[in-house]
Amino acid sequence: MLLDNNLKLRAFNDPLTTIFSNKKDEQLLYRKCGEVLGCAYHIEENRNCGSTTQCNSCELRIAALLSYAENKPVENKHLIKPFIDYHGMRSDKHLQFSTRLFNFEKEKYIVTIIDDITELKQLEKELVDNSKFHN
Repeated sequence: MLLDNNLKLRAFNDPLTTIFSNKKDEQLLYRKCGEVLGCAYHIEENRNCGSTTQCNSCELRIAALLSYAENKPVENKHLIKPFIDYHGMRSDKHLQFSTRLFNFEKEKYIVTIIDDITELKQLEKELVDNSKFHN
């Protein structure tokens, strides 16, 4: 994702819509990050991204703003966060993300790369659980 200084989506690649978006077939550009991703807090509290009870502690938001304000890249951070899909189903996703500043035509943007590693984390847990069972 490419975000502007207001954390609004300015560009993205196709996997974003299949992995995160709860707005199937809707225009995503110029919407705030949490709204585009389907952040459960944004939806359940019916508040704008940036003003929910959880926004001040959102690691993704903090990393993006840190990269923008201080030109500090954040690499391979992990978090677990609840999302709501376009069916209205809430689920916790394990994410790995990186952010960094990107300058283009005298404007500053935040490049954000997000990988959904939920399935990997579930497989790791099953492996650990199975090894405990067999020992």
